[in-house]
Amino acid sequence: MTKTAHLVGVDHAGFTVSSLDESIHFWTQALGFELQRQSEMGGDFLYQVTGVDDPNVRTAIVSAPNGFMVELLQYSGGRQHGAAPDSAGAIGAAHLALTVEDIHSAIARVEAAGWKAKGSPQPIPGGPRKGTLAAYVSGPDHITIEFMQPPSR
Repeated sequence: MTKTAHLVGVDHAGFTVSSLDESIHFWTQALGFELQRQSEMGGDFLYQVTGVDDPNVRTAIVSAPNGFMVELLQYSGGRQHGAAPDSAGAIGAAHLALTVEDIHSAIARVEAAGWKAKGSPQPIPGGPRKGTLAAYVSGPDHITIEFMQPPSR
């Protein structure tokens, strides 16, 4: 007899970062998320959950205007574990897509905060999202955010 895990929903997305303070600044000031809480944890519980040797981590939870939560994690030995790939096309690279009202203003806000656009806004040429403008930006630690501006109705 096998049991099936019934997915209920998505709880949050998490990103390991090199500087929690810099990442909080990016997510709150450049992207408009709200800082919900910060904490520290470590020890056997975290080792059992993550498999990371001798884990000590500082965390922050930030939330989007619609309530979607992102967990930022700064491990004490983070740099020894490697870094995220700079290229959005690298194996293992991930991104989080955010819906925005004005993609050009969103990119300008990110650039004003000291980060950069990876490309320029382009309309999706076909399919169910035809006409949606899309562009990638890069935050601290090469975390990629995709901005998506739906077409005007």
